[in-house]
Amino acid sequence: MDPRTRQQLTRYGAPAAFLAAVTIAVILIKAGLNAGSGSTTTLGLPTTSTATKATTTTTKLVLTAPQAGTTTTGTETTAPGAEYYVVQSGDTLGSIAGKSSTTVDELMTLNPGIDPTALNIGQKIRVK
Repeated sequence: MDPRTRQQLTRYGAPAAFLAAVTIAVILIKAGLNAGSGSTTTLGLPTTSTATKATTTTTKLVLTAPQAGTTTTGTETTAPGAEYYVVQSGDTLGSIAGKSSTTVDELMTLNPGIDPTALNIGQKIRVK
């Protein structure tokens, strides 16, 4: 065999053989992965299906601003003897507990709806 022909065969044949081997490997892997997800057959058991229709309910909430010159009154329900703290910048439940001589667990018990990782400035927290 001519050395020039041999060099050309090596130059183009080796990458082609490599691509063919990789292609076969990918096909075999995909076939192996898909073998476990084939359909299964159940013998002797009748199957039934029921169609259901989902209903969607939309609730619309309309907020209106008070008109100029009117006063609004709000109502708050507070427990007798309850004390509140207004969250300031940089406050954490630990720092609030330290300022009010209580524990974080007690603050969580008194304020079940608060998220300790997302306190907002101006938020009122019950401390006693």
